[in-house]
Amino acid sequence: MSTAIAWMAPACALIGILVAVYLARWVLSQDPGPEKMNSISIKIQQGAQAFLMSEYKLLIIFMIVVAIIMAVALSWITAVAFITGGILSAAAGYVGMYVATRANTRTAYAAETSVAKALNVSFRSGLTMGLCVASFALMGLSLWLILLVFSSISGVNLTQDIINLVHENIGMVEGFATGASAVALFARVGGGIYTKAADVGADLVGKVEAGIPEDDPRNPATIADNVGDNVGDVAGMGADLFESYTGSILAPTILAATFGALGYFNGAIDLIWALICPVVIASCGIVTSIIGLFAVRTKEGAELHKALNRGTYVAAIIEIIAIFVIFSIWNSMTSFAQPLWLFGSVLCGLIAGLAIGKITEYFCSDKYKPVHKIAESAETGAATVIIEGLGTGMLSTIAPIVLVAVAIIGAYFFGNMAFPVANVPLEGIPAGLFGVGLAATGMLSNTAITVGVDAYGPVADNAGGIAEMAGLPEEVRERTDSLDAVGNTTAAIAKGFAISSAGLAAISLFVSFQATMHHGIEGFALTLTDPIIVAGIFIGAMMPFMFAALTMGAVSRAAHAMVEEVRRQFREIKGIMTYEAEPEYDKCVAISTTSALHEMMLPGCLAIVVPIVIGCFSPVMLGGFLAGAVATGMLLAIFMSNAGGAWDNAKKYIEQGHFGGKGSEAHKAAVVGDTVGDPFKDTSGPSMNILINLMTIVSLTFTPLFITVQTLF
Repeated sequence: MSTAIAWMAPACALIGILVAVYLARWVLSQDPGPEKMNSISIKIQQGAQAFLMSEYKLLIIFMIVVAIIMAVALSWITAVAFITGGILSAAAGYVGMYVATRANTRTAYAAETSVAKALNVSFRSGLTMGLCVASFALMGLSLWLILLVFSSISGVNLTQDIINLVHENIGMVEGFATGASAVALFARVGGGIYTKAADVGADLVGKVEAGIPEDDPRNPATIADNVGDNVGDVAGMGADLFESYTGSILAPTILAATFGALGYFNGAIDLIWALICPVVIASCGIVTSIIGLFAVRTKEGAELHKALNRGTYVAAIIEIIAIFVIFSIWNSMTSFAQPLWLFGSVLCGLIAGLAIGKITEYFCSDKYKPVHKIAESAETGAATVIIEGLGTGMLSTIAPIVLVAVAIIGAYFFGNMAFPVANVPLEGIPAGLFGVGLAATGMLSNTAITVGVDAYGPVADNAGGIAEMAGLPEEVRERTDSLDAVGNTTAAIAKGFAISSAGLAAISLFVSFQATMHHGIEGFALTLTDPIIVAGIFIGAMMPFMFAALTMGAVSRAAHAMVEEVRRQFREIKGIMTYEAEPEYDKCVAISTTSALHEMMLPGCLAIVVPIVIGCFSPVMLGGFLAGAVATGMLLAIFMSNAGGAWDNAKKYIEQGHFGGKGSEAHKAAVVGDTVGDPFKDTSGPSMNILINLMTIVSLTFTPLFITVQTLF
């Protein structure tokens, strides 16, 4: 069996990049509207550009420091892979932001014609981002795997020494995922603090105190708010899904190499296919996402969500057929294993992902009862809005966690059926866990269209802001609001995919960590009867709460400064409310920028430093630490993301004319709920899955250091 099929991955990634270029050119060729609209868009572009450049300068310093540590403690190749992953992650976010900040005014102008045309512009902008995320990740990761892993097993007899070399080399590729995760965490946290500081200031002072509409040009924080949508919900989200996608591909690949080192694969064909099939599945996902693009169509007055769902479902169905063909080919070439069963493992992840998306839609969409109940509770004040929203968020964790559990069990069962000879665990690690890793790959195989459906939301939100500030007719704002309301739900769905896949991928990485440590340290084992492990579980379970506290506190401090600045301008600049003077937008942009850059460093560094410190002290404790962090991190992520999404859409549901509509007491109460939900859904919640992935991959990457330290001391 030749490893030449692995070149399918960079080839499909190149196709994705070319289609992304085509979509970007098409979006930028659309009419940006009159000068008044375009000038607002330019201010947003300049603000987003300035923030990302400042953020990337800090990240460059951080990455150089970490790369030097990696080069000394591990290897220079690992350090280069780390830098590569970080650069491509940042590049994907930047490209998405560049197109999104130019698509906003084009979407607003298209909305003057029809909502269908506006959807076309905003979705194509989002899919540009989606294809860049998936293609950049697959291109970089597959080339590293071809260079360090696949080339080692191409055209040679697979002796155990060569298999051990593959296992060692794939440890260097882990640096790529570490770089992607590190940049993603800083991008999510920094962008989230930026956007929510501006959003809270704009809502609390503008809507509640001054009684002016959202995105009113008289509100000094409105430009910063629109900039934040791009640096947080586009660039930050793109980096987030980049690292989740990378982890979902790399996790089963690492596990395959680990199982090869343990002697699970008696045949060369099976080991080679196990190593290659994750990138092949991801390759198919890029092509099917491009096909899904053509299924996203709508007419005036039609359900927008149905159009977006159609694209997702078409891509998923074609992906399922492609995956079945892949495993059928593998099945026909082997006499040792029965890999067609692994199709069931991938299907478990894919179906669980789609089901979690529907559940998220139920709890977050303004079409269903949970959001309606939160909106109704606003009639009795802000306190009941908070209570109802918290309860809704907590309730929303049940079904996704059960689905993930079922997917794990199902994928494990199919994995065991695929390798019946290896059913008896070697060193306590059953072969069926490879199926669990592939379930994560299946769940995020269509990342390109998942990101596209998500990233169109901030473009629609910006379009609504531009329509408001430019004084466009009311029906234009109604059309952009309808796009934005659906965008809130699709954003929550994308977060659900990322969070759930993090749990599945973490299992594969956790098992690889255990196996690698076992090889390096005689007698290494993880059992619940060890008090060191139990202590690690409790410390790990605390970590997501500490991380949430740091990020929520950061938003609170930044928002406080923003509120004071907006109040000052309303108080001191005469003529703002009568349109006789222009607010000092740049002052609010500066507050968001400074706060975000300052506040993002501590939580981001802790996610890397804490696992390394614990691992050097006790790798056994680190094993328990990771288990605790994954469990509470997933629950907290789902709870915060869904509660925030539900609060946001409850406010929008009232703004549609229910329970008194805009300006009513119920509306003011709902704005307070939305304000609390802002850092939940856009800062702390979506950062949790990155935290899980980053701590797990850092632990796995630094296993050689932990082994060395334990050997010396």
